This record gives sequence, C-alpha cells and structure tokens, in this order.
Amino acid sequence: MLRACRRHDVEPVLLCNSGAYDSGRVQVPPGGTVIRVDEVTNVEDCLAALHRAGLADREFLAVQTTWEYAVTTAAVLGRALGIRTIDPGTALHFRDKSLQKARLKEAGVPVTRTVVVEDLFNVQDVPLEFERAVLKPIAGGGTTSTSVVTGRADLEAASRAARLAKETSRTFLLEEYVEGDEWMAEGVAFGGKVLFFGLGAYTQPCLDAITGQEPISLRRLDPVQEPEAYEAADPVVRAAITALGLQDGVFHMEMFREKGTGRIVFSECAARRGGALTQEQVLAKFNVDLGEAALLCAIGREPEIEVKVNPNVVGCAGLFGPPGTVISYPTADELIAQPDVSFAQMYVPPGHTLADKFSASADMLGALLLVTDDVERFQSRVKELRDWFAERLVVAEPWLTSGERWALQRTRTPEREYRDWLYDGE
Repeated sequence: MLRACRRHDVEPVLLCNSGAYDSGRVQVPPGGTVIRVDEVTNVEDCLAALHRAGLADREFLAVQTTWEYAVTTAAVLGRALGIRTIDPGTALHFRDKSLQKARLKEAGVPVTRTVVVEDLFNVQDVPLEFERAVLKPIAGGGTTSTSVVTGRADLEAASRAARLAKETSRTFLLEEYVEGDEWMAEGVAFGGKVLFFGLGAYTQPCLDAITGQEPISLRRLDPVQEPEAYEAADPVVRAAITALGLQDGVFHMEMFREKGTGRIVFSECAARRGGALTQEQVLAKFNVDLGEAALLCAIGREPEIEVKVNPNVVGCAGLFGPPGTVISYPTADELIAQPDVSFAQMYVPPGHTLADKFSASADMLGALLLVTDDVERFQSRVKELRDWFAERLVVAEPWLTSGERWALQRTRTPEREYRDWLYDGE
C-alpha cells in the first residue's frame, strides 16, 4: 500500500499499532506521516491520535486497512471523518462469521453449517449438531484460537482452557468440518463487480497444519492449466461478494472443495488481502498488484488490471524453527540465491524467542516465494529448502546453561577464542 502511495503521489497518514511501529519495517514515502496509536481497533484512540497530531481537520480522501481486526474500525472512522470507506454494515458482515454465513445461506451460496457459541465459558446448552466441527472465534483471523471439536468432551475442554486463560474474547462459532481441499481466492472488486480473482490451494488444510504442527505451504492455481477449478469456484466467488455487498476493494476468500463430490463450499471471506506472501504470489502469478488495487479502490479509482498468467508454478512455503532464542539464520540474499526461490521475507529478527508451538497460520519465522516448472518440483523444493534452512538456523534452546550457550557460539565463530586474556593459556 505504501509503495503504491509513492507511485501515485498519495501522501498517506498511517495510524500504526505499537507492534508495527516498533518493528522497524514501516517505510513511509515522502510526504507521509506515521502516528503510533495504542489500539488501532479503537475509534477513540484513532481520532485522539489525529487530533494530537493536528490532523483532525485535514481533508482526507479515504481510510483503508489491510489488517483484519481493524476493518470495521476503519469503516466507522471513515464515517466519523466524512470520507470514503467501506460501509460499516458491510465491514461487519466481513468480520462476524455468523452474520456472514447467514447472509450467504439466504442468498443461496453453499456454506458450512454453523452454531453460535455466545459464551465459551458456558457451553452446557450449546447443541452439537455435527460429528466433527471447527471451533473458532466469531471474528478472528489466521486460524488463531481455532481447534477441532469431535464431541462434548472436546467442547468442554476448550471451555475450561478459555476460563483458565481468562480469555476476553468469548463468543465463538462451531462450524461443520468439511473433508476436502482448502482453497483461497484473492480478488479485486470495483463498483460491486469482481474485476479479478486468482485461486490458490493449501498443500493441506490450515487447521490440519496447526493441529499437526506442520509448516504451511500453498501454491496458486493456474487458470489455463486448471480451468476446471476456476469454473467450479467462479459462481461461488461472485455470488458471495455480491451478497456481502463489497463495492470497492480487495478480498481474501476461503472455501473447500468437498471430498467425493467436488462441490465448492464457502468457508469465510475478509475485506482485505491474504497474509504471508500473498501480495508477492499474486503479483508473480497473475501480474496483479493487490496493494495498488486496494489503494485505488479506496480513493475511488478503478484499477486497470492486466492479467498475465505466469505458466510456471508459483507458491509460498513458511519457515519455522524450534523453541528458543534465535541466534542467526541465512540472510534473505542467501535464500534468494537458492534455485527456484524468487523472494524471501523474514518476520522475526535475531534475538527473538520462538514459542514451543505455533498457534496461527501467521506464526512463521519467515516465508519463501517459489517459482518452479511443475507441481512435483514445487513440492520437492519446499522440503529441500526447509531442510537447507534448518541446517543453518541457530536457535539457543531456553534450557541451555551459560557454558552450553558459549559452546553454541563457538560452532558459529570457531576462529574466535573464549579465554581469560590475563594468562597466556600455557
């Protein structure tokens, strides 16, 4: 988005939460302004920050966000400032999964069946209508706090765990578990019409990866070589966007191809682009810049989309590591120098502490963008590159003694001597 602002001479004011502000990764174009906000999902915090910066009376063009949790906030903030933004009711239907599925069901779009859990602390009266279900926050993102429930005991265990953790987000959704492939659609809508969408497929469903603690990888589906996928998904994608009322903006949609029937079943949709390397993948595969499209849609200009399909396989592989403190890892340049790697991005710096398990699809150490000749090559390279990275990743386990940590350091810099320099060592 910020790169697109530079290209189109837009001077952005970025309301930035503390985590992003402290990350050191935000690069604002000339004329842009960054304002740290305690909580960017709080309209009061956002308005107060603008007032303190002396920008409350500035004539803005629009307000837009790429962060899932701030979509409705941006909508309400836009209304408060009297500028272009997504409609608050539309934003809410892209956030609250129960409202979303109810509207799509009414519109005739195939959706997963659901039951609302009003309070996860009290589940004794919650009906279990499915043999297997997915328990997820009513308005979450990235599989955070999501689990599989196979019976009353699982649901009650999740309830107890939430109580012990003193969770503040307690409204959840029980969603019917659909056996099959998990697909996603990244798209652009303008004037209420879908201008473009490109499909992708996870190598395994996100939830299975989280449950099994296996790294996530995915690839983009080719509309020329896999036209049947687009023929099956097209009516669901377009009908869903129409029913949800998205006028101008980008979207990230999740769906299932049901095992045995091939039926496409809608899962959920967000009014923002997907995470990880979605921006880079869609650009590499389809020649579509979602960041630029989001900016132009936000300010009311129809994006000029010229799809050019890359015939090669384009996909993404997440990089993970063992628990402990990150000492070092291969640089992005070293990763890009590896065959079939077109782009690499690291999400945590050396010194960061990795948890003993990842709880969301976004909990990655880094990610690689791969471009290969065929699917088989893509799958083999994902494994090979992860092995190559793991051999060069140095993580100090949290239980090491000081002596063991010094020994670990010697393996990285054997030319250095660790001794008492008051003595000659003889």
